[in-house]
Amino acid sequence: MAIQLFVPNFRVDECLAQIRECLEKGWTGLGFKTVEMENKWKEYTGLPYAHFLSSNTVGLHLALHMFKTEFGWADGDEVISTSLTFVSSNHAIVYTNLQPVFADVDEYLCLSPEDIERKITPRTRAVIFVGIGGNTGRYEEVLKLCRDRGLILILDAAHMAGTRLNGKHVGYDADCTVFSFQAVKNLATADSGMICFTDEARDVRARKLAWLGINKDTYARTAAQGAYKWMYDIEEVGYKYHGNSIMAGIGLVSLKYLDQDNAYRRQLAKWYRENLDGHEHIKVVPVASGCESSTHLIQIRVQNRDALMLALNEHQIYPGVHYRDNTEYCMYSYAQGSCPNSAKASQEILSLPMHMGLTKADVDLVSELIIRYTK
Repeated sequence: MAIQLFVPNFRVDECLAQIRECLEKGWTGLGFKTVEMENKWKEYTGLPYAHFLSSNTVGLHLALHMFKTEFGWADGDEVISTSLTFVSSNHAIVYTNLQPVFADVDEYLCLSPEDIERKITPRTRAVIFVGIGGNTGRYEEVLKLCRDRGLILILDAAHMAGTRLNGKHVGYDADCTVFSFQAVKNLATADSGMICFTDEARDVRARKLAWLGINKDTYARTAAQGAYKWMYDIEEVGYKYHGNSIMAGIGLVSLKYLDQDNAYRRQLAKWYRENLDGHEHIKVVPVASGCESSTHLIQIRVQNRDALMLALNEHQIYPGVHYRDNTEYCMYSYAQGSCPNSAKASQEILSLPMHMGLTKADVDLVSELIIRYTK
């Protein structure tokens, strides 16, 4: 039987009950379920504000658009990011007519604060920190650097649903944190996300901008009577970025089991580490001190990555690569050579199967074959 990289674990009957409620009430869009999901997410994380969106990608764009217009950033101003990420992190910068500047990664595959500092120029406005695999890396040092240098810090927490640092859920100290609830994430829906500001005025503005700039969403207007329900205002151009109640219903089920599932993911990672640590040609990417990772990924680094992948595929084991160094893509090739650690990692990293359907026997088999075929 094949061992896949990701297999989402939907509690189907509970999800169908949530969807049925939406259909029976005739309310599938922005509404009662999205409000409930926001409230449950705030309760779970301890974050003061949360707005349910259609994806993490739109959340990153929305955050950058809001900061750009709030502070009067100019087209071409710079945002420091990582090249070792899914392209949406950096596309969001381009969407906003800002310039991605790539800083290198450290042993955690997260941004190096030293290289961020080297890349800061008079046009630097913000840093996007990507918590790859759920890892916090040296986030606290990056936060301090941003505060000292007057830079906005956006936490791309696409992999970090359930990640805690020093006992607190991530996101409480960034200027904006954006989560992903995409199909194979730890908290899975078909696709959706959450944008979390620490400032109430920004949360209020985000809600308007995510619904085309309209200052009263459809659900809020259902209680209005007569002509008044159409008497909303539009203060600035917005986007259609809000989430819907069907995705929120599925998300509520996933959230209910998130800590339980993440605990099992950490157990799987522990078994992998016990099997693979200490082997001369295999390095397991470490988790930072104080980080209780969501463990969306567990990654190893090997010199013969591509050959190892093919060998594992022959045994019906299908790992993945997270990620190809973005400077290898044509549109970001202007930065080739600027992040040697990221470029090297991009040739070595392998994400191992990580999902609720795995057993210890599966982990032992994958580990045994990695050891056999690694040179």
